[in-house]
Amino acid sequence: MIDHSNLIMQGMRKRKYRAIIAVSVLVVIVLVLMACMLIFGNTQYSLDVIVRTLLGEEIQGAKFAVMTIRLPRMLAGLLVGISLGIAGNLFQKMLHNPLASPDIIGVSSGSSVAAVFCILILNMSGFGVSLAAVISGLVVTMLVYALSSIGKFSGGRLILIGIGIQAMVNAIISYLLLKANQYEVSGAMRWLSGSLNGVQMKNIPLLAVVVIVFVTIILALQKHLKAMELGDDLAIILGIRVNYIRIALMISAVILIAFSTAVTGPISFVAFLAGPIAQRLVGSGQSNSIASACVGAILVLGGDLIGQFFFTTRFPVGVITGILGAPYLLILLIQLNRSGGTS
Repeated sequence: MIDHSNLIMQGMRKRKYRAIIAVSVLVVIVLVLMACMLIFGNTQYSLDVIVRTLLGEEIQGAKFAVMTIRLPRMLAGLLVGISLGIAGNLFQKMLHNPLASPDIIGVSSGSSVAAVFCILILNMSGFGVSLAAVISGLVVTMLVYALSSIGKFSGGRLILIGIGIQAMVNAIISYLLLKANQYEVSGAMRWLSGSLNGVQMKNIPLLAVVVIVFVTIILALQKHLKAMELGDDLAIILGIRVNYIRIALMISAVILIAFSTAVTGPISFVAFLAGPIAQRLVGSGQSNSIASACVGAILVLGGDLIGQFFFTTRFPVGVITGILGAPYLLILLIQLNRSGGTS
């Protein structure tokens, strides 16, 4: 006689081992890419030189290149990739829709419009632009959520409203670019393309604190998210305060996106791609939050390396991730259209 309970337990263990192996491999890839970001540049340094420089040894040429240029770039790529990956996956899980990405529903555009306004109209730079981008991203998200919560909250309605708000905000950005002085437009366009160029070490500490705090909050609340994926009614029956949990998770994700966008500009499609890739790797029935963070970091770090060294012209990381993400979006839209639409 077949012992079904034993078969179920074996299946659960296999899925768990698969998830552990997948996350371990992703972590190794992230570490390799981090090392490559420090090793390669106009001058290539050995790993031994990199380690000695990081430990404080004075090595002519290496200290400036590694500590001033490459280390901030690498840390920004890592932190922004983690933020985009885990926040994008959270939106998709929470709203039960693969289109529910910050790229699609206007969160990134909300941050971008304030930054462009500050750069082109107010001639601001540095912390002022970052602060305006964060505040604007939060305001736009609150507007989208408020409009979608009229009556009963609907993830599909939030996506449609977000797409509409994004279109309006992008129109404002285009207007600002058309009316601006041509000498100022190049700076705004570089920021809008999503780039690690120009990131300084002073940008890293605040971003690191934000990532640590809000990623921890998301991971702590994800057990409630699993119940919410089964439907709000069932989650309420299980004693979960759905509205409060949803708002806390959404605010955490938006803050991660807003701060990341403020540092590097909107790096397209990372938040959109990380969750689905991570889910395929860890398998069904397993949490993919940590895997999504790793995939996000891989996309940003790998995309930046490709943009710097694989072409005769150097491209910002946002261009590379856009090239990767656009075909996936088209394929997803075709699949959703054939299946009858989104949830």
